[in-house]
Amino acid sequence: MYPELNGKVVVITGGSRGIGADTARAFAEEGARVAVLGRDRDALDRVAKETGGIGIVADVTDLAAIEDARRRVEAELGPADVVCAFAGGGIARPGPTAAMSEEEWHSVVDGNLTATFLTLKSFLPGMQERRAGAIVTMSSSAGRMPSNLPSAGGREMGNPWGAPVAYEAAKAGIQALTRHVAAEVGGDGVRVNCVAPAAIRTERTERFMPREVQDFVAASHPLGRMGEARDVASAAMFLASAQSSWLTGLTLDVAGGKIML
Repeated sequence: MYPELNGKVVVITGGSRGIGADTARAFAEEGARVAVLGRDRDALDRVAKETGGIGIVADVTDLAAIEDARRRVEAELGPADVVCAFAGGGIARPGPTAAMSEEEWHSVVDGNLTATFLTLKSFLPGMQERRAGAIVTMSSSAGRMPSNLPSAGGREMGNPWGAPVAYEAAKAGIQALTRHVAAEVGGDGVRVNCVAPAAIRTERTERFMPREVQDFVAASHPLGRMGEARDVASAAMFLASAQSSWLTGLTLDVAGGKIML
């Protein structure tokens, strides 16, 4: 579908499993040379074997670790043509804003927003120098609307708090970061866009979300199903391809109609 991606160097943070791993597979199917970054060596090795790429253990909240990973990518594959900044992490319990600890706040904000900033900080200068490149960041429908609204389904599922406030703030921040950087580097030939998934069926979802809750969540989307990791991967490939060459600063809601803006 995207012959121009053949031979391109694609870096995917958070690429060891879930959406990141499916995105790596999708790019590899188009002939891209893929590097996946994450923390789980065994999972990274599996994805690297499936894609014919490389897996690099790296903590993307640590700029030095990202810089080391970038240098390895450049040495083994070449400069990055596409970066999918998909890593997300942190631990916080849903609950009232005032009850959230500072540690929980920093954990989630650093694991999502700061990690995205540091990834862009590392890879952007080379793209600007080459005057070419595409970056896709990862937000969430939680960055579009409060997940504790009745329409979001939290109360009906017995969770009146929805996602932790730090997660919503971090994901909204990624959208703002995307727009700012897109406006800043557009003249350098670099495009920066964002995908914002709603409920996606992943290994983690299957493991921790009971089937009746999955059914409820699916029914809450106008298209009547939960998303699949491949849905997000397809959106990322489009945003990285020449077919979206007139798009930058966009947040694309991969949300089954849950978000309509």
